[in-house]
Amino acid sequence: MTETALDETALDETATTSTAARVRALRAARGRVLVVFDDDPTGSQSVHGVPIVTTWHGPELDWALAQSAGAVFVLTNTRSLQPDAAAARVREIAAAVEASAARVGVATDLLLRGDSTLRGHHPLEADVLDGIARAAGHPYDAVVIAPAYLEAGRVTRDDVHLVRRGDGETPVGETDYARDATFGFRSSNLRDWVEERTGGAVRAADVAAIPLVALRADDGAARVRDLVLGVAGGGTIVLNALTRADLDTAAEGILLTQAEGRRVLVRSGPSFVAALLGLEPRDPLAPAELGASPGRAGLVVVGSHVELTTRQLARLRERRPGLGQVELDVLELAIARETAEAEIRRATDELVAALGRGDAVVSTSRARRDGADPAASLAFAAAVSEALVRVVRDASAARRPGWVIAKGGITSSDIATDALGITRAEVLGQLFPGMVSVWAERGPEASGLPYVVFAGNVGDDDALADAVERLAGD
Repeated sequence: MTETALDETALDETATTSTAARVRALRAARGRVLVVFDDDPTGSQSVHGVPIVTTWHGPELDWALAQSAGAVFVLTNTRSLQPDAAAARVREIAAAVEASAARVGVATDLLLRGDSTLRGHHPLEADVLDGIARAAGHPYDAVVIAPAYLEAGRVTRDDVHLVRRGDGETPVGETDYARDATFGFRSSNLRDWVEERTGGAVRAADVAAIPLVALRADDGAARVRDLVLGVAGGGTIVLNALTRADLDTAAEGILLTQAEGRRVLVRSGPSFVAALLGLEPRDPLAPAELGASPGRAGLVVVGSHVELTTRQLARLRERRPGLGQVELDVLELAIARETAEAEIRRATDELVAALGRGDAVVSTSRARRDGADPAASLAFAAAVSEALVRVVRDASAARRPGWVIAKGGITSSDIATDALGITRAEVLGQLFPGMVSVWAERGPEASGLPYVVFAGNVGDDDALADAVERLAGD
């Protein structure tokens, strides 16, 4: 039987729940904290009640590791960095986690949370962590690639990663995500993608796979364990998944493997993190749980330039014509320093005035400007993000909003850390099922500002307008 012939609707949800319970029991027996290196803030979309830190200096990591959640998200934001800087940051954070874990008295496992549409620094980040492990005398036996993000329609079948849109499925290599100026790729088959991303250092034929037929067997977890045990020397394994039950079984199998002393490094989309924690899905947050400050204007910050975000922004403007609108012209930023400074001042003044009248949105212009090569494109994106941060930071200092929605992964990271100064937070839950996380700032001087992390590539065309209506109390 082919993978495509399997009936994903015939799975027993009760069995899924019991599998998650076994995962929790296995994690409790190991007694280790899962530290998630999140390359942008959107990786928390499938979890709740989990601490997040945006810095690895000072007491934040100690605070997070001392919580009882069993997991910690560390916002690395490496997707916004050039390769050398990204590698250096991963090394720095790994050392900080090791030192903090020793102070707190806990053991840790590391996980790389990457993009469900395959953008980001792979294999670089995995290679860095494996190099650290090898130098310490305990190298990884296997690296598992698990990009499925079920709630957003990112699934893997027959080793091919797919994007579900409406009633159809499109191989990810045929989507606009694959044309990303910095992290573009061609392959939809994950085995081929690994070969492509490693420049042929790892051949597709040498990449193992966990198929759906193994996951859905009566002894699925044992089969996963045996498949992973059969890989050694840091070999790569790709994970197929169409449902949460698939991910739960894979999680149990990997934990069984780790219980036998094998070292497994996982690079995953958001959904597999929840499965590895045995975390049950929860309902979207109710309006009373959001913590928005009544009577204070809200702010929407849009930096993502993917096609879906552009449609969502247009629909937001259509549905809320009274919303204050400020646009930062990215082409003006590219002309000269004086021109860029004038554009930043103009946008800041307009945003302060708009917040004085009510809810407002500040967005980058929709014109796309790619550099001559991936490095140049990433550098320009960083300059645009820095300008957007300055606008939001200065406008928020003059007129603090009652809530903030940040649209786009890098945008969400930079606005949280550099514009609003958030260093520690807790994921309260999501606005929609498995999508769009709401953070609550934690710490002795926390303002309680609800901060909504809205990935650029999730939701339907109305999702951004729906989110604004939820926060605005409509």
